[in-house]
This record gives sequence, structure tokens and C-alpha cells, in this order.
Amino acid sequence: IAQPPLYKVTRGKSEQYLKDQRTFEDYLIDQGLDESRLVLASGEELAGLDLRGVVEETRQMRVLVDNLHHRYSPTIVEQATICGALSKAVLDDPARAEAAATTLATRLDILADAYEQGWSGRVGEDGGIVVTRTLRGVAETHALDAGLIASLDARKLDAHSTRLKEIFAEPAHLKRKETTTIVHGPGELLDAVFAQGRKGIAMQRYKGLGEMNPEQLWETTLDPNIRSLLQVRVKEADDAGEIFTRLMGDDVEPRRDFITENALNATLDA
Repeated sequence: IAQPPLYKVTRGKSEQYLKDQRTFEDYLIDQGLDESRLVLASGEELAGLDLRGVVEETRQMRVLVDNLHHRYSPTIVEQATICGALSKAVLDDPARAEAAATTLATRLDILADAYEQGWSGRVGEDGGIVVTRTLRGVAETHALDAGLIASLDARKLDAHSTRLKEIFAEPAHLKRKETTTIVHGPGELLDAVFAQGRKGIAMQRYKGLGEMNPEQLWETTLDPNIRSLLQVRVKEADDAGEIFTRLMGDDVEPRRDFITENALNATLDA
């Protein structure tokens, strides 16, 4: 199956087709890191391959955080990672656990607007961490519970904790020419790099081949010298047949059940 590109980006008179989201992000990072440096609170500066390595680490973290976003706040999970609040070793030590909870609440206050501050942290009954605040008389509570701490994603996130603490214990500054952006964590750094990469480009996202003219179709999808092809193999014919029948057959109820059961697991491109 011929694979059309997902994006076309134009900078000046230069046009480039990008096959998927990953390639598009690679492009934005390449553009966004050009002439950029990250200045840490210690005065250390990261640039070039060192900065690229940090940004790639933030991409890995975003995938892990996104895996958890249905149940946990991405911002809180990210900040908890920085202060070691996802570490079982930390949480097994009552004094260190209390210190991590307090540090997490302080970091959340730094991120919040003045009228949205007031976070407090404590160790939960199950040994996890609970952070709370009250806004306009309404209590807001987030629990990083034992289920999260024991999860594979949390353990992978915690593996980044030491390095993230070195970089983001205090706000860092992403500098490019005359522009400075303050970043408090990996998510903010990645978003800032993406934003810098988007400057000066025009982007078109294709939803289907019908949006391309004949010349674009040939250049991106049909030219045998440069096109990308996807080979599809069906090894389990019985399973494949059952899925097609369930999702495309005349009986509505199995299809409805399948959608209901898998709704939160879907990656939707709408």
C-alpha cells in the first residue's frame, strides 16, 4: 500500500513532505534547536547534541506521561517525577516521602497563577502522595496512588528523575537569539522547542489523497523512485475475519460493545 505523507511544510521557497507525526516532530526539533541553548540555574549551558539529547529524553517522557493521562494529571505526574515522588524507595521512607510531598506542592504553586496557588501535599493512606488545593470554595484533590507507583510507566519515569532534577530543580531558560523562554519541566521544554520550530514555516496537514493535486500525488505517493510502501500481512486469518465481521458486519451490538470496551485505549486522529 502506497503511503502518502501526513504533512507538507514550507519555509520560504523550500517545500518538504513529512511522512508521519514522528518525522514532523523531528523536523520541528531540528528547526527549534538551531542556535538554541538551555541555561540552567547553576549557570551550565546545554547546546548542540547535549541539548538534543535532553529534548529526546523529554519526548520519551511525554509518551509515558500520556499513557497515564486518563487517570492522572500530566503536569502533576511530571513534577512528581522531578522531585522523586514516584520513587518507591523515597515513598518507603516516611521522612523522605513527606519531604517529596511538600516539594511537589511547592513546585505546583510555582507553576500556578497567584489566584490558583495554595497546593499542599501529604502522604496518602496507601503510601502514595496526595496533593490538594481549594479554588473558589471547591476542593481539588489529586492522588498519586499505590497503583501508579507500582506501574511500569511510573518506574520508567522515575528512572529519569535524577537527570531531570539536575536540569529543572530550578527554572531553566531556553534562549535563542533575542528570545528567552522559562521552562519548569520537560513538557514545557519540548513545547517551547516545538514552538520555536514552527516559527517561519507554513504547514499543511493532509487528511487524504483527495486534498492533493496530480503533481503532488505523483511527487509524494506514486513516483516509484521515492514513494514509501507498506506491506500488510495477515497471519491469523480466523482472527482477522472475526475482527472484520465484528467491526464492519451488519450486527450493530458487537461493534458497539467493542467501541465501548476500547474507547480509552484508542489513539484518535480527528
